[in-house]
Amino acid sequence: MDTERFILRPFTMDDAGELVRLHNDRDVMRFLNGGRPTPRETIVRETLPRFMASGFFAAEERRTGAFIGWFHLRPGGEGELELGYRLRRESWGRGYATEGSLRLIERAFAELGARRVYAQTMAVNLGSRRVMEKCGLRHVRTFWEDWEDPIDGAEQGEVEYELLREEWEARHHLVYWSDQ
Repeated sequence: MDTERFILRPFTMDDAGELVRLHNDRDVMRFLNGGRPTPRETIVRETLPRFMASGFFAAEERRTGAFIGWFHLRPGGEGELELGYRLRRESWGRGYATEGSLRLIERAFAELGARRVYAQTMAVNLGSRRVMEKCGLRHVRTFWEDWEDPIDGAEQGEVEYELLREEWEARHHLVYWSDQ
């Protein structure tokens, strides 16, 4: 799959080094595990094989071929797909999260027949929340997980955003007609 500025492709074992670097950047992992490092062996034996088998896409800049992170679109409930992404810190603030998410949302509704796309993050993760909003998802709930080892901000809960097929179709229809 392509976007204007990058390519989304399946992961391979050759991506291990990039994934290790991404998942060991404290700032990238701040809202996921508090910034704790993940051993290379865990990424190679567990994370990467799971990514290769379950709807995760490596993202590469089209111009340079540089690894910028990953996106996923994986099954949730009946007719639901969960959207997710993780980008290298150097790629933040460039609109990549929005661009990749919009491409996967389009795929979810236009190609895969989803009735709902949703995403979740910590309530304090304002950057990810803003991306979700830019992509047309709306806040539907705040909830609290019972974490064994909570990280900073967990006390404010998790949030879920969603976009329903009817909403996407209405927006898509408006964009189509305004371009005519």
